[in-house]
Amino acid sequence: MIGTINQAVLIIIVANVLVSMKGFKDYPFLNKYKFQVSSILSGDKIRMITSGFLHVDWIHLGFNMYALYLFGGIVANSLGMPYFFLIYFGSLLAGNLYSLNYHKKESYYSAVGASGAVSGIIYASILLYPDMSLYLFFIPIPIPGYIFGVGYLLYSIYGMKKQLGNIGHSAHLGGAIGGFILTLIFNPILFTTNTLLVVLLAVPIVLVILFGDKLRDL
Repeated sequence: MIGTINQAVLIIIVANVLVSMKGFKDYPFLNKYKFQVSSILSGDKIRMITSGFLHVDWIHLGFNMYALYLFGGIVANSLGMPYFFLIYFGSLLAGNLYSLNYHKKESYYSAVGASGAVSGIIYASILLYPDMSLYLFFIPIPIPGYIFGVGYLLYSIYGMKKQLGNIGHSAHLGGAIGGFILTLIFNPILFTTNTLLVVLLAVPIVLVILFGDKLRDL
């Protein structure tokens, strides 16, 4: 089965595994390269990238890499390796930039994980193949990709407001927005071939961009 993995996706998975394994055993290494608001605002910008290759444990790593395995090939095979990398790293940066802005007054806030980048890849694949069906662990019937996309955005917005669990909902949301925008830039024909889906996904994204900072006050 490993032979079916797109080469670009495999490179990212291997990089995540190697860096995360180092972080599992070496806390100073994890602490030096994780996303941390105070350090980034003080000029340690490299954390905006390195934090996306660190994970807290094997379960965290496994979930993210499995999602990347499922959706990454769709993007890489459809758009090519260069665009896959651009969407992956662009979504990673978008997720961390959004998270940095959202938590900028919380100097203690820190996070690790590839979730923002993976969220961007998921959104890219939904835009490219809106008729795809997704199977979730707790729902025995297939969910259309566009329904999952809108639901994921709404859940991330709710999670940001309620601070649900130890999850970086803001990075998920920012990464999804990054993947959405970059995919449309690289493949603008989607504006005409998937107009309804583009509008459907764009509405909550525009609302978050315009009013995201108001979530804390609701």
